[in-house]
Amino acid sequence: MILPGQNEPLECCEEREVHTDVLQEVRDALPDDELLYDLAELFKVFGDSTRIKILYALFEAEMCVCDIANLLGLTQSAISHQLRTLKANKLVRARREGKTVYYSLADQHVRSIVGQGMEHVME
Repeated sequence: MILPGQNEPLECCEEREVHTDVLQEVRDALPDDELLYDLAELFKVFGDSTRIKILYALFEAEMCVCDIANLLGLTQSAISHQLRTLKANKLVRARREGKTVYYSLADQHVRSIVGQGMEHVME
């Protein structure tokens, strides 16, 4: 069977029956490709252990770059770079107090995503 956009037939079930009703239901439920791309990009951000450590630190307290760098034993430059990525992906927010910028989790969703991921790997 050849589906639209494909050049070669797909392997079918043993019954060789395509379940068109199921296929249509799933097609209708799938988000747009652009939205799925954005979701995949978000999950890529979680693929760096330094960024995960920063997020875990921010679970506990709002912190400045200097404190995060000290905690993780990294340079302020390295932490700033990771915080830019986290901020660009709306995972952290910044608050300025005088010359110091403090970072915190953007919202409760971040805690939930990381928490559920940790639950999953600990199973």
